[in-house]
Amino acid sequence: MPSPNTDFSSGQVLTAAAQNKFPRGIIALATSSTNYTLTTSAVIATGMTVTFIPVANRYYKITYIEPQAGTPAVAGGFTTATIRLTSATGTQLAQSVIQTSAASSIGGSVICQYLYSGSAVSTTIVGCGATSSTTGAPVFTRGATNLASLLVEDIGPV
Repeated sequence: MPSPNTDFSSGQVLTAAAQNKFPRGIIALATSSTNYTLTTSAVIATGMTVTFIPVANRYYKITYIEPQAGTPAVAGGFTTATIRLTSATGTQLAQSVIQTSAASSIGGSVICQYLYSGSAVSTTIVGCGATSSTTGAPVFTRGATNLASLLVEDIGPV
């Protein structure tokens, strides 16, 4: 059986430099099925923390998904989901907003993505949620088949 590092077109084993050109896939993943009630300040949403050590000169795609984000029951209210570096008050990398135009608690899925390239030091990424008003108790609604997720994927060299 050939080595998994074999170039089938030539039968040669790929060099380390050639192997480094490929995406490496999922590096870190956090999931949660626990509902999370939003506040008016950005707070790390339940279960949405990952720590990894990026390899220098590689790109990482960070994706944060909340399957169902409620909005406050006030006209013009909104719900946000953000990807942040280090903590709830750390550097904001990406944001997604659900806005209501009338008094309503109907929301939808929220997805944030960010392309990251870091150095080889331990890095913590968090998914945060916030709302413009707690009226109507906005919630990130989750479940066993409706998971929130924070995913870090190595997608290749810079």
